[in-house]
Amino acid sequence: MSFDDTPLMPVVFVGHGTPMNAIEDNEFVHEWNRLGSELPRPRAILCVSAHWETRGTFVTAMDMPKTIHDFYGFPRELYNQRYAAPGSEELSAIVKDHVKTVELDYEWGLDHGSWSVLKHIYPSADIPVVQLSIDHFKGPQYHYELARELFFSPL
Repeated sequence: MSFDDTPLMPVVFVGHGTPMNAIEDNEFVHEWNRLGSELPRPRAILCVSAHWETRGTFVTAMDMPKTIHDFYGFPRELYNQRYAAPGSEELSAIVKDHVKTVELDYEWGLDHGSWSVLKHIYPSADIPVVQLSIDHFKGPQYHYELARELFFSPL
């Protein structure tokens, strides 16, 4: 897949609320379904998740990121959920090339900050997804500048 002729896509902030929204039928889920039907279909998705806190900034770089269940004390049904979207090593490399402080990660996957929402927006899980971490040791200004660096074309 090439991103050379990709038009700019909208940037969307979606808070996931409780992990239970992954398996419940409620107004949040209905809005996420609607969002998926109204957004242009992306070639790939870059998710920034506050649930992946690291020392440094990383982007997942594997063909098939695992579904991470990073919560405790919920019903078994929630732990059985999988979001088997492919990754995109190409998109990960582009992010690393454009944002010099980003390193590639081959271990993490998709945590519930990403998959619990994406499973409702794009339920077929056929769009490549990569996830970007939050550097726990950097402040808001660093992350603001990081977001500015992510605004490039093509992505």
